[in-house]
Order: sequence, then C-alpha cells, then structure tokens
Amino acid sequence: MKENNFVPIDVYNYAQLSGGNVYKSLVITSKRANQLTTELKEELSRRLSEFAPSYDNLEEVAENKEQEDISKIYERKPKTTQVALEEYIAGKIYWREP
Repeated sequence: MKENNFVPIDVYNYAQLSGGNVYKSLVITSKRANQLTTELKEELSRRLSEFAPSYDNLEEVAENKEQEDISKIYERKPKTTQVALEEYIAGKIYWREP
C-alpha cells in the first residue's frame, strides 16, 4: 500500500466502475472507508484496553511507553479513505443494489 500521498484520479474512469454514476462511486467508497474506520477504532480500543487503569484518580495516571508506541503505529497507517479508494479502483469491493 502507498504512503499517505494522494494521487489525482480521473473522475470519468472512477465513475465507470459503477456504471457511470459518480455519486454511486462516492457512496460505495465512503461506506467502505467508514467500515475500515470502525474496524481500526475497535482494534485500537482492544489493544489500548490492556493499559486501562483500574482506578479513576487522574493524579495517579502514569504515561506508558507501550501505549504511546501503539498509538503512533495507528497514526502512521494510511487514511481509510485512501485505502477504500484504492480497493474500489482495484475492484476489491463488492456491493449490491437493493
């Protein structure tokens, strides 16, 4: 997967993937990006829950190096919109019409 470098795309070819409708292409891509965002948030929450303190005293909260490292890993991941767009253009997204 590429770094966080967005590349301009040809809207006409992008729309042709869904039958010529730009709006439909955007909706499909945005829904996939939302799915990816939800998955990432759940995964990050699971990993960070290991570090959750068992007390509610804010004065006793200590910074944890491992927790910071996990957060930095997730910050460096590509944006979900970029991943969804690449998946859509590559034909890896399945959608159906109601």
